[in-house]
Amino acid sequence: MADHAQDLEAELGRLLDQERFPPPPAFAAAARVTDGTLHAAPGEDVPAWWLEQTREILDWKVEPTVSLDSSKAPFYEWFADGELNVSHNCLDRHVEAGRGEKVAFHWRGEEGEERDVTYAELLADTQRMANALKARGIDKGDVVGIFLPMIPEAAAAMLACARIGAVHNVVFGGFSPGSVRERMEVSEARALITVDQARRKGKTAPIKAALDEVLAAEPLPTLETIFVVRHVGEETPMEQGRDHWLDEAMAAAPAECLAEPLPAEHPLFILYSSGSTAKPKGILHTTGGYLTQAAWTHREVFDLGDDDVWFCSADIGWVTGHSYIVYGPLANGATSVMYEGAPDYPHKGIWWELCERYGVTLFYTAPTAIRACMKWGAEHPREHDLSTLRLLGTVGEPINPKAWLWYHKVIGGERCPIVDTWWQTETGAIMVTTLPGAQDAKPGVAGTPLPGVAVRVLDNEGKEVSTGEQGLLAITDPWPAMLRNLYQDPDRYEETYWSKFGPGTYFVGDAARMDEEGYVSVIGRVDDVINVSGHRLSTAEVESAIVAHPKVAEAAVIGQSDEDSGQAIAAFVTLEGDLEGTDDLVGELREHVATRIGKLARPKRIIWSDDLPKTRSGKIMRRLLRDVAEGRALGDVTTLKDPDVMARLEEQIKTGAVPEED
Repeated sequence: MADHAQDLEAELGRLLDQERFPPPPAFAAAARVTDGTLHAAPGEDVPAWWLEQTREILDWKVEPTVSLDSSKAPFYEWFADGELNVSHNCLDRHVEAGRGEKVAFHWRGEEGEERDVTYAELLADTQRMANALKARGIDKGDVVGIFLPMIPEAAAAMLACARIGAVHNVVFGGFSPGSVRERMEVSEARALITVDQARRKGKTAPIKAALDEVLAAEPLPTLETIFVVRHVGEETPMEQGRDHWLDEAMAAAPAECLAEPLPAEHPLFILYSSGSTAKPKGILHTTGGYLTQAAWTHREVFDLGDDDVWFCSADIGWVTGHSYIVYGPLANGATSVMYEGAPDYPHKGIWWELCERYGVTLFYTAPTAIRACMKWGAEHPREHDLSTLRLLGTVGEPINPKAWLWYHKVIGGERCPIVDTWWQTETGAIMVTTLPGAQDAKPGVAGTPLPGVAVRVLDNEGKEVSTGEQGLLAITDPWPAMLRNLYQDPDRYEETYWSKFGPGTYFVGDAARMDEEGYVSVIGRVDDVINVSGHRLSTAEVESAIVAHPKVAEAAVIGQSDEDSGQAIAAFVTLEGDLEGTDDLVGELREHVATRIGKLARPKRIIWSDDLPKTRSGKIMRRLLRDVAEGRALGDVTTLKDPDVMARLEEQIKTGAVPEED
């Protein structure tokens, strides 16, 4: 075992000298795109090109004649005179074409249960679920919350909402009941679809009972209906009139439900993303433009063919799950693998077991997961036959070259191209990557802007920086899958995304560089958002949770570099009065944050501080906190109200009094 590990290290060391990797010849020979034709295709009239793409890739009830409408910029509209239905495009048209028996999802439960869901079965479930929603008075434009684990009912719930024009608001299963309640409140959700219990690494959590507790403490008058999926089967409290078992409601509902033709700009979903203030941002996506780009990118970036088996390891609660587990793959009629559990349960080779079991050809995961697999050892994937894999992808954060090369060598067997994709919740679909049969990959470099996407690297004044120079990533032209607004907060939408560089230029919030070939390297966030294992968390949101603890007077949260998760949360905490920090209080604060937001938001490191570095105007200098947390030389401290505070913090960190989380 040790010899194998040493051999692998030596091989990775050799590969580190290779700065670019051309498409493998066998892959390129059969690829959809093998040259620069597709990048050149949009020409000078990009909106007209997107109009061609949407007519070709989607089934429109009323075909659009107008592509982009910029008259209300930055509230752009795409294909606004067209009508379609997302659920029809993902289900009905495939069944009508005779592909109803094709598997939509190979579902694998955490304890080994297996279920193949065909397109015909998913359509039948979606129609009954849509009718169950309608029976409870849910109509076009109403918001429906979805808080479910990775089970087929989650996809059906999204598609049922889309079928009748309801707007779904999916909440990641790792968030706390309090976070679910907050998202239901701010979106004014009328119904919530949840589960009796959820499973994680052999344990179960009483989801419905926990939600009942927070809703009893702070009722939501708008939330009239809760549907409960019978998943684990344990006894679950049900409130008469409000709560309904989903299977019973579906059994009582009619079997057929019309896929309602909807305007292209009809809202499809809200997805709450952490921003630089404590209040989550409700990112709003609409129907036609979003589905066009999600389906197009899934087909072209991943070289999708009819016989491919697709496995995206994300959760449906994040945008990656929306675009590349549900909408993109189903619009393209693809077969996917959906796994309920963690990547190391019941064993550390479970993903590779699933790849072998289902003959996965296309695999898409996060760099954090790849780094975890590296730590567990190459012996786990080597126990499984991964020969069906032909393409790999990464998403969520930049990937370092060593992790890229391990993925290339150990998982891809040096025969699979890797597409390193950059995009956001706000963009809706992949924006920057390589086309795997046409472009060389550069480890640690995302790639070039996709056809029809205008990406630039700018300085603070909005001028393009020199080649290779670090600047701010910006998108200079609208794109179909772009967010249309922040839900019920248009002023914040304009301020957050469109005020930095002026009209028409979207501020991404990431630092980046572009090389002489147009390849973009994304450095990381420039605002107060931490990217923990690909999950974006607001520093203000975590700070608010910490300060809500009765023993805390003040807190400042930063993201610091972390080998395992890319970034980790570090919290500088000032306690009330003469209280002193203890190891017990560290644990208490971590659990307090987990209860209010979710376990993923727990600070990995807590540093006690009698004061925080502030300017004379009272602004906390997080740049200095990042420097001291990571052991770097401090920059200019002359603007601080109390320059000595940094010396005291450095001494506090040197003592090592507060341990990091295990």
